[in-house]
Amino acid sequence: MRVQITENFYLDEFTCKDQSDIPLNVFMNILKLAVEMQKIRNYFQRSITVNSGYRSPSYNKEIGGASKSQHLLGMACDFTVSGYTSFEVADIVEDLMQSEFITNGGLGEYDTFTHYDIRTKPARWNNTTK
Repeated sequence: MRVQITENFYLDEFTCKDQSDIPLNVFMNILKLAVEMQKIRNYFQRSITVNSGYRSPSYNKEIGGASKSQHLLGMACDFTVSGYTSFEVADIVEDLMQSEFITNGGLGEYDTFTHYDIRTKPARWNNTTK
């Protein structure tokens, strides 16, 4: 049974791909992240595909994730928006953060997806080839 956590998102979209258990503090962070992602979804009025949400420490290491990744805390989401490039999404998410529509946390630009996280201090990076 899928557990719906916002209007358009389900818990399994944010869980680790290795099917590991979710610690309680991580679960609470996922709920907060999903609320922010729902705001992004509402703005775009398009489907969002979550490529990566929570990552267990072992899975994060396996895929070469950053050792202090917000994914380890359940506070980060790598995603795509139907009909938009990752560059367009990143620009719009930046605007949404600056207007305080969503939490002004981390924003990473990649060629094929956008990273957004709800850390307490703003962080920006560009990991694209353009």
